[in-house]
Amino acid sequence: MNEQNNERDALTGFLTHTAFEKLFAQYLQAAIEKGEALSIAVADLDSFRRFNNTYGQSFGNDALRKMAECFRQHIPENAVTGRFGGEEFIVLFLKTEREEAFLAVERVRMDWDIEREFSDGQNIISAKLTLSGGVAAYPADGTTVAEILRKAEQALYRAKVSGRNRICIAQEERMIPKTAHYTATQLERLAQLAKEQEVPEALLLREALDCLLRKYTVSEKLS
Repeated sequence: MNEQNNERDALTGFLTHTAFEKLFAQYLQAAIEKGEALSIAVADLDSFRRFNNTYGQSFGNDALRKMAECFRQHIPENAVTGRFGGEEFIVLFLKTEREEAFLAVERVRMDWDIEREFSDGQNIISAKLTLSGGVAAYPADGTTVAEILRKAEQALYRAKVSGRNRICIAQEERMIPKTAHYTATQLERLAQLAKEQEVPEALLLREALDCLLRKYTVSEKLS
């Protein structure tokens, strides 16, 4: 398998998580240099784990393929699509304000919001799966990949807790202090990393927490 194929999800044809973030960083840097807007949308199939447990992974795979095709039908040709793992998709909209990106993903959600047929290769079932999503943008919601992704994930979380089957736009969130205790070695290494990356220590800690929450997919309890 060549490198190009390694960067593509075999099921949907979308970019893998790693390949998408790499390309996102490149396009974000270009947008910063040119003073252009850029938006992303993170979307997640609601109750997908329950669907898989009920009907089986083969039906789930067919649902993911059909979801990917629905995205292709409604987003601009120059948009960059990725599969972030499981049932989570991400779309990068170039030269696009977040309101315009919201409308594009809302069209996907509305088209998807019907009962569909899914197949495991032998049998066919009819079922309805819905979509929730969050939209964030540069420069409104951040100037780094981590910041913008975090804002989009927060908007997705808000869509889930608000009842699912909806798309939410990122909002400014108030920072809340939380006391924690670290070893001297941890703090020393954190300070060194912050110095090397030329970013505040607090930003690195928030990025680490985002990775932890994504690793254990906290939103799955709401999905």
